Amino acid sequence: MKADPAYAGAMAKKRANSGNPVRSARTRRPAASNARRKGRTPVAGREAAGDGAGAVRFAIGCMTGTSIDGLDAALVKISGKGLGMSAGFVAGLSRPLGPIATDLRRLADQQPLPASKIAELMWVLGDLHAEAAHDLAAGHARGERIDLVCVHGQTVYHAAGRTWQLIQPAPIARRLGAPVVYDLRAADVAARGQGAPITPIADWVFFRSDRAARAVVNLGGFCNVTIVPASGGSDASGVRGKDVCACNQLLDGLARVRLGRRFDENGAVAATGKVIPKALAALEEIIRRQATSGRSLGTGDELASWISTTAAQPGADVVRTACEAIARAVADAVERSDEIVLAGGGVRNLTLVAAIRAAVGDASSGRRVLTTAELGVPIEFREAAAFAVLGALCQDRVPITLPSVTGCPSPAPVAGAWMMAPGT
Repeated sequence: MKADPAYAGAMAKKRANSGNPVRSARTRRPAASNARRKGRTPVAGREAAGDGAGAVRFAIGCMTGTSIDGLDAALVKISGKGLGMSAGFVAGLSRPLGPIATDLRRLADQQPLPASKIAELMWVLGDLHAEAAHDLAAGHARGERIDLVCVHGQTVYHAAGRTWQLIQPAPIARRLGAPVVYDLRAADVAARGQGAPITPIADWVFFRSDRAARAVVNLGGFCNVTIVPASGGSDASGVRGKDVCACNQLLDGLARVRLGRRFDENGAVAATGKVIPKALAALEEIIRRQATSGRSLGTGDELASWISTTAAQPGADVVRTACEAIARAVADAVERSDEIVLAGGGVRNLTLVAAIRAAVGDASSGRRVLTTAELGVPIEFREAAAFAVLGALCQDRVPITLPSVTGCPSPAPVAGAWMMAPGT
């Protein structure tokens, strides 16, 4: 099958103009090597014998969110095995999806596409992941190898009992020479769970504290919250999480329809608007139903109907109203957490973040609002880094979903399908 000429041209231009990856100063730089591939299987770490307490792995996690605005890849150093592991962000990079973003959005919007186009999307998306992961690893080459890659894939459908994250993992395994784990939601869905939220256990690995209860708030396409109780041990049983409401799906949808742009950069337009009380009340009621539904959010939850009802109102006022409604929903969802830790692309929307600070009380209540960047994980790479951890847990045969979160029966199933590297 011939590659899309527009895609090929965009990739050539992107390679010429791609920037340097983000790197953490807190962790030494690892590397990828193609040596010693033969005979490898997905076992945990360099020191697979015994309990693996000293095992070290370098994992790459990849994420394309429901906003369909790009691909993020994160390199993570993982020490130890299972729920006893610790993880440190090393580096990350982001890449545009290029011309395939249009057809991915069409597919996610449930518009019909021929099988040939869907197959092309799968392979091109796999190639994009392979290139990003390879470039991330190659940029940190000092003798270490990549032990595994975990990819989420592009969600094109997610509703009760069915989920589809589009990806072709074979190009990734071949390019990296490492095993690839993918399709992480399906096992939970097959066990009658919701298949989401999927990152709470990874949030616990990265952000648990023995002094403060934390609420990790992902301001992505959909907002979800992980409640991490204060605990310094290896017991994750108290972790809770849930989807809250449409977030960037709503804000970006408003930007496209009402502002004629892909997104409201820094929330600048929203900052000039005023809250519309009647529209706010209507949106809060819709969001309240989303937050209390007890289900994961996805296809059909983008709030397009509310957007259409505000057509007669000034665009700036509508996006400001949406920020206020989302902020109030976040304030309700974080419960009594001592620290509210924000992540995701929505953190760049300064109007939304200001509204969240006001809604939770922040300084006046003694609660602290911060970002994952202040805890060592850049806001734009929190989900990709989480998938690196989830991949390592899958490799250790530890269930990654929590029955109290997704609703699957206990014990939760071990997740993920594997694509092995050639020659293993």
